[in-house]
Amino acid sequence: MATVSSIGVGSNLPLNDLLTSLRENENQALALIQSRQVAVQTKVSAYGKLQSAVSTLQTAAQAVGKADAFGALKAATASEAFSAAADKTAIAGQYSIQVDALATAQTLVAQGRADREAAIGTGGSVTITLANGESHTVDLTDKDTSLNGLLAALNADPDAGVNATLVNDGSGAPHRLLLTSRATGTESAVASITVDGNAELEAFLGYDQAAGTGDFTEQAATNAQLSINGISITSQTNSIEDAIDGLTLTLKQTTDAPASLSVTRDDTAATKAINDFVKAYNSLQGTIKALTAYNIDTQESSALTGDSLARRIQTEMRGALNGALGGIDGLSLSRIGITTDPASGELKVDDKMLSKALSDNLEGVSSLFAGANGAGTRVASAAEAFTRSGGLFSTTTDSLNETAKQMQQQYDATADRIDQRMETYRRQFTQLDAMVAQMNSLSSYLTQQLSMLGNLNDSNNK
Repeated sequence: MATVSSIGVGSNLPLNDLLTSLRENENQALALIQSRQVAVQTKVSAYGKLQSAVSTLQTAAQAVGKADAFGALKAATASEAFSAAADKTAIAGQYSIQVDALATAQTLVAQGRADREAAIGTGGSVTITLANGESHTVDLTDKDTSLNGLLAALNADPDAGVNATLVNDGSGAPHRLLLTSRATGTESAVASITVDGNAELEAFLGYDQAAGTGDFTEQAATNAQLSINGISITSQTNSIEDAIDGLTLTLKQTTDAPASLSVTRDDTAATKAINDFVKAYNSLQGTIKALTAYNIDTQESSALTGDSLARRIQTEMRGALNGALGGIDGLSLSRIGITTDPASGELKVDDKMLSKALSDNLEGVSSLFAGANGAGTRVASAAEAFTRSGGLFSTTTDSLNETAKQMQQQYDATADRIDQRMETYRRQFTQLDAMVAQMNSLSSYLTQQLSMLGNLNDSNNK
């Protein structure tokens, strides 16, 4: 914006005031553009809130639209010796679990060496074979073959089958290499260690479990031993997934006597998914109401009053919900305790009716939400048209942002034109100021001369 210097001093004309008035009049065009910009940005912000509410409902609809949300089972035990997790394929029932032994990993401890940094021969390759037949070779060519080097090479190789560490026992040759199988159970134990190309390292590391050769102290691996309802089971790990359909047992300690495990129906997840869906639907209705409200007393509109997109969202979400039917016996939302408030359009949940419906007709309730024509499926699909990339929200906000960009360009161009016009006014007023000042000066001079001439005539007449 151009700076207007002080003018009108010489002419005593109110030219600065006149320029200020002209500026204020010209700025009305800028104020109009700014008002339109604010309206566009307000609308963009309102669409952002509306999109967030629709996305939240879509997420809730997708969750309740999955069959896994219904018919969950829970496993419970009072014993600290084991825990259990049930999936949907589990069967409700009571089990008696006794843990006789936990699965452990094999440990091999080599004889001590005086210097952990001294090389053990040169180069070579170490092959470790496990009891399950898996074999892997670690190449030490041009690598450190000291205890430190072996530690680094074995631990850096993800397929070595063992973890290595060093223990200092405080003796004259204190540094002892300790190898621990990376998995529990006898099948993951080291069956043999051979070294090729380094006789000294072979003498130190060579091991054959079956032949009983090798200068190692072994703590043998063990398998988990347990019984389920009196049936003996052996496992390589403490996580047992296939002993009981749909159940994963995690063993933690042994037991002196059998401990009970109960698997029961758990409708908590289904109830939560349904209530989250209802909450998200009501939140959307509240958001639409707030953004489209009109205050009759103050005659003030909201950001999206009368907006077609907001009305369309409300209509389509209600239609998707109202058209939902269960595939079993034509079950409806009202029959499981979910009704619509005619005044607000919000959903209400009768917790007792819902709980009874889940208990008595789980398959029907699941179909009502997760079926091909279920509420979750229909609402999620309807929301997708609005929220997806290139959807109605995306295209609408892109159009508004482009409008805002054009408005800013219009504002900048208008501001430049006003500045140029005001500069023209300033130059013209400056010229007028100078001209009037000259005329005032000439007028004063002529007045002075005429006064002197009049005084001279009066003197001569005397």
